[in-house]
Amino acid sequence: MAINLEAMRAKLEASKNGGKKTDSTKWRPQEGDQTIRILPTSDGDPFKEFHFHYNVGKNPGILCEKRTHGGECPICDFASTLWRDGVDNNDDRAKKEAKKLFARKRYFSPILVRGQEASGVKIWSYGKMAYETLLGYVLDPDYGDITDPETGTDIVLNYTVPGTPGSFPKTLLKPRRRPSELCDDMVENCAQLLDSIPDIESMFERKTKEQVQAILEEYLSTDKSSEATSSETQKYNTASDSKVDKAFAELMNG
Repeated sequence: MAINLEAMRAKLEASKNGGKKTDSTKWRPQEGDQTIRILPTSDGDPFKEFHFHYNVGKNPGILCEKRTHGGECPICDFASTLWRDGVDNNDDRAKKEAKKLFARKRYFSPILVRGQEASGVKIWSYGKMAYETLLGYVLDPDYGDITDPETGTDIVLNYTVPGTPGSFPKTLLKPRRRPSELCDDMVENCAQLLDSIPDIESMFERKTKEQVQAILEEYLSTDKSSEATSSETQKYNTASDSKVDKAFAELMNG
């Protein structure tokens, strides 16, 4: 019996993550070229966008209720207050910290990775430049609906890992010139594949306002031994007469 390459990839990924089990639905490109097919969704929009706070302690990413769903978000409120404080007082340090806390937009699409079709539908997360590139292809009459199961187009994705600290990965996208069918069996296999596309929004936890407040409060704690608290933020909190402290106190008690 041949080695299960998908199982080996999962083992390698788990090893890189300290033995923690990873979500097999989420897909991250490897360095170099790979071919993907963006899948059509029932609502006609395969390019979903969500906002996350990425720099709040050890949390890998907190879904922003305000920017994503129009609700309340203590982190957004605090970051806005901190930014205004920095502008009013010409405090670049405050503005830098506020910028770190603002929510960042990420885009998500269901895809099929060519050569790994047996692993099923994956969810690919990407940034603004890749998003705008994809929309450009969709609106280009030479390509049209690249997600169409019968006349759509596979996309060659070239991914470059950042070479220096502080730099960002680079993603280049190029559709194949010839359209192709999504599946070998366009009746049975394709229907099953499309029916298996997960609800992307359900993949992210929607925390309550109280939960987010608690996370923010912990991040802004004056406990200098906490690895989750930046030295810059500690400076804000140790100054008892700081406008930032007052704004945060009003936020927590409001």
